[in-house]
Amino acid sequence: MEVAQTGSPVDATLADDIVLPFQADLADISGRLVRLGPAVDAILRGHNYPESVCKLLGEAVALTALLGASLKFDGKFTFQTKTDGPVNLLVVDYKSTGALRGYAGFDAEAVAALDTKEEFEPGDLLGQGHLAMTIDRGPDMDNYQGVVALEGGNLNEAADTYFRQSEQLPTFIQVAVARHYSAGASKDGVDQDQWRWRAGGLMVQHLTREGGHDAPEKVSDEDGWNRARILAGTVQDQELVDPLLPPDRLVYRLFHEEQARAFQMRPLMFKCGCSPDRVKSMLSSFATGELQDMAEDGRIRVTCQFCNSRYDFDPSDFAETRDKSD
Repeated sequence: MEVAQTGSPVDATLADDIVLPFQADLADISGRLVRLGPAVDAILRGHNYPESVCKLLGEAVALTALLGASLKFDGKFTFQTKTDGPVNLLVVDYKSTGALRGYAGFDAEAVAALDTKEEFEPGDLLGQGHLAMTIDRGPDMDNYQGVVALEGGNLNEAADTYFRQSEQLPTFIQVAVARHYSAGASKDGVDQDQWRWRAGGLMVQHLTREGGHDAPEKVSDEDGWNRARILAGTVQDQELVDPLLPPDRLVYRLFHEEQARAFQMRPLMFKCGCSPDRVKSMLSSFATGELQDMAEDGRIRVTCQFCNSRYDFDPSDFAETRDKSD
């Protein structure tokens, strides 16, 4: 028996890089399950980050996919931390098309010192600071931003605090990141076997339902929510990242007694929005003197923090552009 699915037909081969919305009627909950394979691997392996930094950024990517998937319009969701810890910056973008990108800023020596310890908590990497979640609704609408303190805890705890304090919406969130051994074909006599990053996440939120004429405007089923939270809490990290466990099967495993219904899966992908034209347009906003200060050996070189793409320009290109516009 599988979870009942509604909406357009779901491609059963989409076991990776998807978000699966679902609802469990008996418990009055809605939720999303995220499964990331090649997309998160491309983000993490695109940088020469230490393993601990990769894992933390992978958690941020999974959380961003879970939270950003709620967008119902053409926009962008940005998840950003700024702290005083060894990993002082995390930035992840999600676009309503499903495009994800992210990067981390960190003190290499401080991270290396922490990695020598037998055990440490994610909060030791983050330190004290804040988490900001920003929704960009386009040029014709104001942005929305929610901010929550990071006080030595992990990203899960910070997101949970945000929903309790700002949204006053009971929420369960769990994410997992792991490396998975992938056996590949031989190419030019060299085996393509390697370890690849995977990530997954589960988010469940309590719904309210309409009451009758003599009932309050909203009726809250606390027993249903408590059941759902306990069931969600049984999910294992391995289940969230397991490439052999179909996402809809995991939803059924967790919530079949609550009459779970899965909706259409939506694709996720790694995609950076940088391009030579965009970088050149950005550089064109600087004054001629500032551009000259940026030049090294007669060239202006720019590296995209998100995807590590490198762009190389001749300062005279911008002088020509200004001459044409004058």
